[in-house]
Amino acid sequence: MIKVVTPSRLHLTLIDLNAEIGRVDGGAGITLEYPGLEISATEADNIEIIGNSLLADKIKKAVQALLPTGKGIKLHIKDSLPDHVGLGSGTQAALSAAVAVNRIYGLEKSIRELAVAVGRGGTSGIGVAAFEDGGFILDGGHKFKDKGAFSPSSASHVPPGPVLFRRNFPEWPIVLVIPQGKGAHDTEEVDIFKKYCPIPLAEVQEISHVILMQMLPALIEEDLESFGKAINHIQTVGFKKREVELQSQPVLDIMNYMRDNGAHGAGISSFGPVVYGIVGSIEEGKRLQQETQRMLDESLGGRVLLTKGRNQGADISGGPD
Repeated sequence: MIKVVTPSRLHLTLIDLNAEIGRVDGGAGITLEYPGLEISATEADNIEIIGNSLLADKIKKAVQALLPTGKGIKLHIKDSLPDHVGLGSGTQAALSAAVAVNRIYGLEKSIRELAVAVGRGGTSGIGVAAFEDGGFILDGGHKFKDKGAFSPSSASHVPPGPVLFRRNFPEWPIVLVIPQGKGAHDTEEVDIFKKYCPIPLAEVQEISHVILMQMLPALIEEDLESFGKAINHIQTVGFKKREVELQSQPVLDIMNYMRDNGAHGAGISSFGPVVYGIVGSIEEGKRLQQETQRMLDESLGGRVLLTKGRNQGADISGGPD
């Protein structure tokens, strides 16, 4: 039996959706300790997926892309991530299934090769890198001539971008608000890219400046105040600004409340509706968790977790010796 336990991730922002200097995408993200996805897998005569999960279709497609002819696999989804909320569930599900097939049938493919095979990482490479190594990740996007268009990962067919920078994330607690409902996905996501891209070059330059000269130094120096300011800043510019503007008022109210009541930085992950706030202590995190849970209960419904960064990738165990 193969067992795969994967992390989730926060996607902080895409960087360059202008492409004037020849590259596109790029992004920054944080791997999360919790919530995660757990599957177990064994060899079988056909494809069988057990477990009540909306990710089953993604898992089945990933398996079909890799299974040798005439072979099968039995997959049991034991713990699951909500889909289309901003935690990167699609990539984690597809890579988990791909790794299971890879191990059981001795395909000897790397994580990056598996990502290409199952069509993940074509816009943001954060989820693939989170699966590989965890931590804080900065990826360098793609050559625009290779990609050919502004598009989300679901509509892109290029490999994941290179990891430019990876570092362990400090022990800063993260309040994770998961409202009921879903963010933009599939054709809606494609339409948003078409509507807003290319992003003005000045906004891309502003994001790049904030990441290079505020966010990364703050991470290395473990300066939570400056890191939080960078998080707050990137909500107001570039493609992330457009993602924020798509959120419902209760989601925006929670983000602003966290920022005004103890979180050094708060933002929307990917297309949302997940909201995250980074705080300085467990006590602050628990207080903010209770307060934002009350706000959710009175509006959209959902749950609030207290988590932290995860500085390793997926746990993969079992399989042939």
